[in-house]
Formats: sequence, structure tokens, C-alpha cells
Amino acid sequence: MCRTCGCGEDEDVRVYEPAEAGHEHPHPRDHEHGHEHGHEHSHEHPNPASHSAQARTVELDVPVLAKNDELAARNRERLRELNAFAVNLMSSPGSGKTTLLERTIRALDGARPVCVVEGDQETPLDAQRIRATGCRAVQINTGAGCHLDAVMFADALDRLRPPADALVLTENVGNLVCPALFDLGEQARVVIASVTEGVDKPLKYPHMFQSADVLILNKIDLLPYVDFDVEQFAEHARRVNPRVRIMHLSATRGDGLGAWTDWLLGRT
Repeated sequence: MCRTCGCGEDEDVRVYEPAEAGHEHPHPRDHEHGHEHGHEHSHEHPNPASHSAQARTVELDVPVLAKNDELAARNRERLRELNAFAVNLMSSPGSGKTTLLERTIRALDGARPVCVVEGDQETPLDAQRIRATGCRAVQINTGAGCHLDAVMFADALDRLRPPADALVLTENVGNLVCPALFDLGEQARVVIASVTEGVDKPLKYPHMFQSADVLILNKIDLLPYVDFDVEQFAEHARRVNPRVRIMHLSATRGDGLGAWTDWLLGRT
């Protein structure tokens, strides 16, 4: 298991691409391309109550994340050479990430090339939904893993081959903890919350919300039916991240979508 976050072995990772006949075929992740692996694994079981054990944990986590960051920097340079812009979309499960991507692709209507990386523990269902819009998509299934990392993103870029000036939109695994730790090589991070969640989410998961360039409050069409204080949510978000840009929208109905697509089209 990964020492940094406790997620499962990397051998569980599968990448799904559409075959010519329309069937999904999994591709177990290999490393023939020469990228270094973003995880290390340990058989040590230190006592967390021990100060020395805590020190060892910190020392072991540093090289794991350092290797990931090194590859993320290479991914970012690769995108820069294409003048492509990559966005890492993160949230808890059920916030509406996939629906937002579907709506975004249709709203952009070819104004800029778009390709999508879908991250889930299992099934190719989200990538199938994205492809139904006519957009190129690769599905990464992490098995027991709880986040995407820079190696997985590099593999996805190899398969997607984004064109010049593309938007590369990545839907990370639904989780408000570990995805915040792993840089993929994206140029921007977007955190999506919904009015069906608690207003205290930014305070409970500060690392995730601190990492956000944009915070989307989704499902605002449900505000008449839920107990959710929009102003208090924004106050909590800005307490942990004063610089964050907050957008309110409904991915299902389209309210507020223009501000989001304008922001995307303005990225270089």
C-alpha cells in the first residue's frame, strides 16, 4: 500500500480506451515509456504514537511526493510546448463533476479543442458519457487507489495526444483528501462542491480547498429545497484560501455556466 495515503497497489490501475469496434478494452499500466513510478511501498508498520515513528513517516513521504512532482513538472512542460491548458477537477463523490464536463464540452462547441481524463476506482462509465459528446476521453481506473498521480496523467497524455491549444480536463477520483497531495502537471486546480453538502467542507478539508484556483458551488438550482447558507460557505472557503475565485452554477440547468466557460477560454 502507498505510504503517503494508504491507497492500493498500482497493479490495480487500468486505462480504458475505445476499440475500433466500439468496445472498451483495459490496458494495464506499464512503464515502458521510462517514467518513474510516483509511489513507493513499505512493509514497515511503525507505532504512530512514537515520535521516532512519526519522524520516519515524514522522511519516507518526502521522496514519494518528490518523484511525483518531478514527473508532474515534465507533464507541465509537455503541455506548455503544445500551448495546452490542463485543469484538475476535484471533489467528493456526487458533486456533479461528470455532468459539468458534459455541459462544458457542449457549451464550448468547438471554440477550443477539448480532451478529458476520467479517474475512477472502477468502470468506464464516465468516459463513455464524455465520448457521447464527441470528445476524446481516456478512463483511468485506479482499483483501490484514491487519487490520480503524475504517472497516470502522463500515460493518459500519451494515449490522448492532445492537439495544440487544447483544454485537457481531468476528473480526479472523488475524494477530498489525497488528490490534493498529488500534482499531475496541471496549470489550474478546480474544486467542486455542491449545495447538498455541508457549508463546513472547506474547514474540514482545508488542504483541498487551499489548493484551489477556482471553487465551483454546483447544484444551485436545489437551493430552495436544501438548508445551505451560500454566504457562510464562501466565508469558510476564503478563511482557508483568501485568493480563491468562487463561481455559482447549476451543471444540470446551465445557470452560471457562462462565467465558467469564459474562464476556461481565457486560459493559456
